[in-house]
Order: sequence, then C-alpha cells, then structure tokens
Amino acid sequence: MSTQTSVPFKSTVPGVAVLGAVTPAQAEILTPEALQFVATLQRIFNPTRKALMQKRVYRQEALDRGVLPDFLPETAYIREDPNWRAAVPAPGLQDRRVEITGPVDRKMVINALNSGAKTFMADFEDSSSPTWFNMIDGQVNMRDAIRETIAFSNPNGKQYSLRKDGKLAVLLVRPRGWHMVESHLLVDGEPTSASIFDFGLYFFHNAKELIKRGKGPYFYLPKMESHLEARLWNDIFNVAQDMIQIPRGTIRGTVLIETIMAAFEMDEIIYELRDHSAGLNCGRWDYIFSFIKRFRQHPDFTLPDRSQVTMTVPFMDAYVRLLIQTCHKRGVHAMGGMAAQIPIKDDKAANDVAMKKVRADKLREVTAGHDGTWVAHPNLASIAYEAFDQHMPTPNQIHVRRDDVRVTRNDLLNINFEGQVTEEGIRSNLRVGLSYMRSWLEGVGCVPINYMMEDAATAEISRSQLWQWARHNTKTAEGKVANAQYMLQLLDEETAKIKKELGAKYASTKYEAAKAAFASNITGEKYNEFLTTLLYDDIVTTVNSAKL
Repeated sequence: MSTQTSVPFKSTVPGVAVLGAVTPAQAEILTPEALQFVATLQRIFNPTRKALMQKRVYRQEALDRGVLPDFLPETAYIREDPNWRAAVPAPGLQDRRVEITGPVDRKMVINALNSGAKTFMADFEDSSSPTWFNMIDGQVNMRDAIRETIAFSNPNGKQYSLRKDGKLAVLLVRPRGWHMVESHLLVDGEPTSASIFDFGLYFFHNAKELIKRGKGPYFYLPKMESHLEARLWNDIFNVAQDMIQIPRGTIRGTVLIETIMAAFEMDEIIYELRDHSAGLNCGRWDYIFSFIKRFRQHPDFTLPDRSQVTMTVPFMDAYVRLLIQTCHKRGVHAMGGMAAQIPIKDDKAANDVAMKKVRADKLREVTAGHDGTWVAHPNLASIAYEAFDQHMPTPNQIHVRRDDVRVTRNDLLNINFEGQVTEEGIRSNLRVGLSYMRSWLEGVGCVPINYMMEDAATAEISRSQLWQWARHNTKTAEGKVANAQYMLQLLDEETAKIKKELGAKYASTKYEAAKAAFASNITGEKYNEFLTTLLYDDIVTTVNSAKL
C-alpha cells in the first residue's frame, strides 16, 4: 500500500470530517456508508464513554486516599448465582490452544495467518503505533485478508501470500482502548473514539463476509476497568448488529483482564457480555502496569525489578487462578498470556535457555487450566502446541471447573514476595522504555528488544516503576536512593550510550523526543495515565499540519 500516493480526502457525510490523507486503496474503506455507520455509533455512545473515563479519574482519587478495591457488594447476586452461562463458543473458536498476535501491517498479517496457530489477534492497539496511515491501512489489510486476496512484495522482491491448504488462523481483531481517540476523524467537530473507529470500520466492511465464510466478527477488548465499560461494548455490539441486520449474538468478544480493577469484576464483565462473550485473557504485562499505576501513591505496594515480578508471585498467581475458575464456571475460554520471546539465531545456548522458559510457562498455563495461550513469534507456536497437545486432548478444558480455588481480596493484592530494586533494573527500564518510545514515535509499535517482542505494555511498566521508585525514594540493593535526580542522571547516561552506539544515525531518530517524554514521567511528580495518550499528538498528521 505504501507505494501509492496519499492525498486529502473530503467526506460527503454531514458532520463528518476526515483530516488524514489517504491512498486510493485506503479511500475504499472510507465510503459514505461506512463513515455514516461510525458517526452514528459515535453520536450514540461517545457521551457514555467519556462519562466512564471520568469515573476512572474519580476511582483513582479514591485509591490515592487509601480506598482499596474489593468485590462489589451491589453485584454479589451475579457472582453468587451458579446457574447463568455465557454464549457457547462461536464457529472457529472452539479450539484456541495457540494464538499468535501482532500488528496489522500487511506482511505481519500474512505471516501470522500462515503461522499454523489456531487463531490470530490482529492488533490495532498496543503492538501498533496508531499513526493515521497504520490505522487506515490496517483496515485495508483486514478486508483483503478476510477475502484471501492479501499479498505483499518486499523491496528485494520477495513475495508473500496466504497458504492454500485451508489451515489459515481464525481472525480476531483488537481495537484500541476506551481511553484513545482518533484525531483524524471528527464527528460534529470532536475526535472520534478510537475504539468505535477501529471496531466500526472493521465490522461494517467485514461482518457479513466473515459470516458467509463460516466464521464471524470476533474481537479482543482491551484495557477495561469495570463491568460498566463491558456493558458499553455490549450495547455497541447490539446496535451495530441491528444496523446491518445480522442476528444479535453473532459478534464474539474476548476481554483482556489487564487491569487490577477489572480483576475484581470478572464475573460481572462476562455477565454484561454474556450473549457475545468468548471468555477472558490474562493480559499479564498490562496487568502489572495497572497494579503499579493504580497503587502508585502507596509505598506498601512498591514492586521490585520487573524481572522479579513473575507469574508465580502471589498477586499474579491469584489473578490467574480466579480468572480460570470464573471463565469455566460460566462456560467460556480462559486464555493464557504472552510468550514474548523471539528466537536467538546467533547463540544456541542463549536460545535454549529462552525456549526452556517458554516451555515452562506454557506447561504452567495448561496444567493450571488455561484453554489456550499467546505467542509473539511463529517459531514459538510448536512449543506452545507441544504443551497443550500433551495435557489438553480436548479442544478446550472448560470442563475443568477449578472448584478448589478460593481467591480473596487480600490474595489479589498480596505482594509479599522476595525482591529488590537494583541499578541494573533501573537501567534496564530506562533502555527498554527509551527504545520502545523511540520506535513508537517513528511509527512502529511492535519492537524486538533484547530478544523479546515488546509492545506498549513494556514501556508502561518501565516508566511506572521508575516513577514509583522515585516517588518513594526507594533504596536500591546497592544502597543508592532512587530519587528523581538519580533517575535523570541514569537517563542521561543510558541516552549517551545509545548516542555513542548509533553515531551519526542518532540525529535522524526520535530518541531525543522519547527522552524528553520519558523524563517527564519518571521523577515521582507528573504521571500521565498512558504513554500512548501522552505521545499521540506527536504522531497526528492532519492534512493542514495543524495539531488538534
């Protein structure tokens, strides 16, 4: 698509303005009918979205005052009713033992669909930098993938196309979260909800085609913090299905439980989406980020180095066990988390160690009761299959009820485990955060760093830990006080190392912009809710070059 010239686009839909330039292929996505569809959803539901975002602000204020989360008394009747169930698995979603994830660029989509994984989560969210080109081109790629016409040729002439043996991965799409907007599409003068934009264009163009091919419009729903946010998605699903005259319940949505607040409302989230639910997923990295973010004002909730916060520490183990029990009680999939490792081709010993960690992680997941797992690289699919094929002979293990599990509020908040804050942990967070933010600002949201495929969650954990350590003057294992001055000193040192490594190339990168943004969020003072919203204006490219 990138070989085509982008030109300004004039909307003919009343009240709708497209401020981004588009290629001819991208213009095919922005039909008057599609824009009207998105605008209708925006007008109906954006006020509710904004009110829910304000509720998050009020909840943070309460957390800062020491009002810790708990299971909601007003929804106890939902949790305590053993009889209700969510929807049965939709066509193509019965067996999800290995799911691959990745951004929506053309080559990645082809490789993921060909990977041999059961399903592919095409990601408009954390593994994509939400430039206008990336988001609208991703919609072109989804349309072509579903119709099996997608192809790609790289600059050296290598051709990519879909396999013809009928073993393509089933497609799920992750739109951006409720907190994001799409500034290149205005409805009545206001930026559109990015969630509604991504969902609406994809659903409008592809829902009926997917049904015709024996599947359906399937989604992953990110970053939710309450069952009321799930209710909003369910309302949108119902209206969208009615508008194009397909049966309610055709859509399926898997919710990522990747916030500490949502962990206390898992039953309620499934209940709100019960006619459309395809289960829950352990979004482990964002969950750690959320845990730090929500409790950042409390020194008692300070976590050690990121490498020491594993899936076996108490608060993470409790979250996993509760998720599996809740999903299976309600008849839906409990999906495991990401193996972010990528093969280390030039060091067999190091690669063997990395793959051993993947095997152990997948074995832990399947024996705990998960119905499937995530991988970031096609070469890891075979390792995931090995664990799940050996221990899960059925398409899923929803029948494993985990009635033995008892998880309390204190379990979900339990950080009583050994760990330290080290200088190397601080420097690692600085390096990873800088590298990721630089790439994101340059339009790439899925970045290999130290043989791990990183997305925005990694940078979020990094800067949130640095902020928390500085806020509470945490003492490192080496005896240093990790205050704001120390953080900025090490940031300067790590940036200098990168500058030396890159030499003359440094000037053409976005490292300086990344450093400035990072520095603003690691001193224990200013804290932005998300890096992606902090940085978004830097990648907005409206036709008249004006920032919104």
